[in-house]
Amino acid sequence: MTGARIEDGDLLIVEENEDPSDGEIVVALLGGGEEVTVKKLHREGEMVRLRPMNGDHEDIVVPADQTQIQGRVAYVIHPPLR
Repeated sequence: MTGARIEDGDLLIVEENEDPSDGEIVVALLGGGEEVTVKKLHREGEMVRLRPMNGDHEDIVVPADQTQIQGRVAYVIHPPLR
């Protein structure tokens, strides 16, 4: 999620919200909770598109009933420089 200024090692503060607005960055569970991802949310009818904020990954498009939104990313905390 480098396009959203989220890097490896950052701490995310997630506001619990199962119904965030389209375009928000969310934490989502996929595959019955076996996979966790942080992506930008877009609803498309009965489908959910989870869009990465960098070009290294493809969009994830899944049925809405197979996606559990945990909440929206409210804050990103970057560790101090070493």
